Amino acid sequence: MSEDRTPVVIAARRTPIGTAGGGLRRFEADRLAAPVLQAVLADAGLDGARLDGAGLDSARLNSAGLNGAGLNSAGFNSAGFTVDDVLLGNVFGPGGNPARVAALRAGLGETVPGMTVDRQCASGLAAITLAAALVRAGEGEAYLAGGVESASTAPYRFHRPDSPTEPPRPYTRAPFAPAEIGDPDMGPAADLVAAEAGISRERQDVFAARSHARAVAAQRNGRFAAELVPLGGLDRDERPREGFTVDRLARFRPAFGENGTATAANSCGINDGAAVVLVTSEAVRRRLGVPGMRLIASATSGVDPNRLGLGAVPAMRKVLDRTPEVVEFTEAFAGQALACLDAVGLDEETVSPDGGAIALGHPWGASGAVLVVRLFTTLVRRRAAATGLSALSSGGGLGAAALWEAVG
Repeated sequence: MSEDRTPVVIAARRTPIGTAGGGLRRFEADRLAAPVLQAVLADAGLDGARLDGAGLDSARLNSAGLNGAGLNSAGFNSAGFTVDDVLLGNVFGPGGNPARVAALRAGLGETVPGMTVDRQCASGLAAITLAAALVRAGEGEAYLAGGVESASTAPYRFHRPDSPTEPPRPYTRAPFAPAEIGDPDMGPAADLVAAEAGISRERQDVFAARSHARAVAAQRNGRFAAELVPLGGLDRDERPREGFTVDRLARFRPAFGENGTATAANSCGINDGAAVVLVTSEAVRRRLGVPGMRLIASATSGVDPNRLGLGAVPAMRKVLDRTPEVVEFTEAFAGQALACLDAVGLDEETVSPDGGAIALGHPWGASGAVLVVRLFTTLVRRRAAATGLSALSSGGGLGAAALWEAVG
């Protein structure tokens, strides 16, 4: 592979992460993603680019909460590269390829396509590593990639009735594995992983309290500001809580079983949000003369669906040829996250230095992309580290991991 085709992230943004039913409750998936697509393009030098032939005008863009910047009908822009595709992870709907809808809503033009990726909670990271693979293969040179989830507006789901006289049967999620193999819900599976790994309730509560304390400190010190795209009057993540001490967390009852250790306080929430990065080639990055974050290695993996929380472990082992300075790991459950970190020998103190999903939230299809946006802030915006790992486990016993290095 030519070094010029090395995939690099050169821009990264996200919405604030909203609590389901909270500040982003009225935004469908495409309306969450479109302003973030626009912000990433603006960061790449698209301010003032024309909307020639895109089928949208400035008034319509402004009414959608966008700034009027965009691409012409061919997808070319003033920064000297072509957006080849928009790849977005999404889990809970609404279907109909929300990546394409978001691309059109953002004013990218009819010729810029879109593809929606579903690898459950790993969807956002999968979209980014797919974009990187396309750059590496020479299929294109610039992709908008990430993820979006609107738990607030996700449609209700029903099985068809067996006969016309019976009502439809509601269900909350699709199967992640055949029932005869085992397809547990996330919470009980997290309890099982924590028990088998010997992760105590106290250690989980310490981890969760630290996540909230770090997120609150990061908000107070403005460390999220440069990556956020305010939306609907929301300009900060909704979930972080001050005063979540270990003593306070210890008062929460087990959430998924009498003898379990996962609680509402040491687990993630149900959330809305979008995160997008611009993946391009090293040749484009050098031509633009901007810093970025080079993808060193990426991997996906599968494990026993009954122990789905460990899905990230094999993927992390595949990419960890060095110890990263910072780790962004989706903290779906404290016990599950700690079990994964212990399995690969990573120090929990290096994880989520500004708080993770327990504090910030877990907008399923976007969460893997949020990890990359957070690393971009640490490695590129703040230059606080040179290498970073993004990783998470996913429904059905899947995992994804990517190792990054600051360049430029």
